Order: sequence, then structure tokens, then C-alpha cells
Amino acid sequence: MVWIPGGSFTMGSNNHYPEERPERPVEVKGFWIDRYPVTNDDFAKFVEETGYTTVAEIAPDPAAYPGALSQTLVPASLVFEAPRRAIDPNGSVAQWWCFRPGADWRHPEGPESGIEHLGDHPVVHVALADVEAYSDWANAALPTEAEWEFAARGGLEGTEFAWGDTLVPDGIHQANTWQGLFPYANSLEDGWLRTSPVGHYPANGFGLHDMIGNVWEWTADWWATAGDTGLAGKCCGTRPGVRKNERASIDRNDPAGIPRRVLKGGSHLCAPNYCRRYRPAARHAHPVDTSTSHIGFRCVVRGDHP
Repeated sequence: MVWIPGGSFTMGSNNHYPEERPERPVEVKGFWIDRYPVTNDDFAKFVEETGYTTVAEIAPDPAAYPGALSQTLVPASLVFEAPRRAIDPNGSVAQWWCFRPGADWRHPEGPESGIEHLGDHPVVHVALADVEAYSDWANAALPTEAEWEFAARGGLEGTEFAWGDTLVPDGIHQANTWQGLFPYANSLEDGWLRTSPVGHYPANGFGLHDMIGNVWEWTADWWATAGDTGLAGKCCGTRPGVRKNERASIDRNDPAGIPRRVLKGGSHLCAPNYCRRYRPAARHAHPVDTSTSHIGFRCVVRGDHP
């Protein structure tokens, strides 16, 4: 882990997506944070010692999903599959997300895949219960959204990205993102179609790797926006997304009523033409029961620096 000294910073952005607004001063106390996302090797050690079974490896309880089709009540996870032809990225995400039985952390693309050569890649297909179980085992916790964003900025204030204001400075990629037209044409300029080994890209100013791109990362905060909390017009105070309100995080259009947490950092699927969330201020709402091939996590430990 890396020690992050506490401090004040400007959280959020007024220049991008509405859910990032408003910019506001936030203060965090010092904390330790993993230098890298939790890897397959890390997670395998946890599973070996505890015998833990992830959410994706267990058939869902029909009572929790009234009206669900029987073929969806099986061990499964969501896997990205690029369409074979050009499509409108503003259409349904079902055009590139596949509900795949047998996909889990050991089988990231489905039952025929494996992680034999992916030990140093971020673990994926982990739902909230899985990452909290790992955190408990590691005597750690998930970072709050404010802690995560402060750490991702690496000491920089007011820049677009974790490394400055240019996405690819001097033609050198700083993170694993999508090059080309999402979701069907990836030019692979950075060399990676899916996840990349942790630490492959340069560290930020705090010595942290992969805070941007590679995989989205779970945080401890329930999803909320300024409009939800009535803080849109205030200049200071706690960031709206920090409010711990599980019920308020539920999408009113979700018949299952699944709470959502804040994800941070973007992933290898973020592209200039679709998801420009490869920035510290970016945030995304995600249901706690859902695992995918592009979401992982890292842990923090709070306390005094020795």
C-alpha cells in the first residue's frame, strides 16, 4: 500500500457529465491505499484460504428477481463482446454486453476461458459482496469516493486527467482505454483489447497505478447526485455522492430495486466517442449484485501514518 497524506481538493467537474457536478471543496484525512488494483493472484489467495464463492458462481434466488426468465437464474456474469459491424453507440448496451453463463473471475470471457496467464491482471466479475468479503479478509475497506478521487489526482489540482490536460501526451498512452470507435472498432494502439497487467502504465504523482482505465473500481459510497441531495447550489460541504443512503441509490426504473454504488476510474472500454470517463472526476452508478468483465477494485486502510 501507499500512504496518501490528507488534504483538501476540488472534487468533481462542471465541464463533463451532469452527475459530476458541482465542483466543490472536499477534505480527506490521510489513508493507505493499494498501489495496484487487486489482481487475479491476490484474489486466488483469498479464495484458497477462505473457500469463498463469488456471486457470479451462484445461481440467483428467484424470489429476489420476480418475473425473471429461468434461463437467467443461473451462475453467470456480463462479458463485453464487440459487435461485428458498425453500430450506433447510443443504442442499447445489449448490443455489446453478453449475459454469459459460466463467466466468473476464473473464466473472464466464459467457461472456455481461463486466467492461467492473467495472474497480474485485475480480478474482474466481482460484485459488491465479493469485494467486501475480500476487504474484510485483508483487514481493509473500500475507499470512499472522495478518498478514491483524491488519490487518483496524484496531487494535481484542476487538470482533466490524472497526468495533466492531454489524453495521450507526446503520443504515449497513460492508461488502458479504447482507441477507435466504440464499441466495434478498437485500433489497439495501446496494445490491449481487454485488461492489462497492473503497473503496465506510469504511476501518478502518489505512486499509484491504474487509477484510470483498465477496470472500473468499486467504492464505499451509495450512488447519489447533487439533485438527489439538494446540494447543487451550495459551494462547500460534503460531496453529494458521499451520502450513505442505500435506498436512495436505487434506480426508480429498476423493477428489482437493486441498490447502486459509485464506480470510479473508467476502464479499457472508455472511448472518446462514447464514455469519456477516463478522468478522476468521472463516476458511474452500478448495481451491487452485478459483476462484469470490466469492473475490479482496490482497498484502503485508514489510520495514522507510522
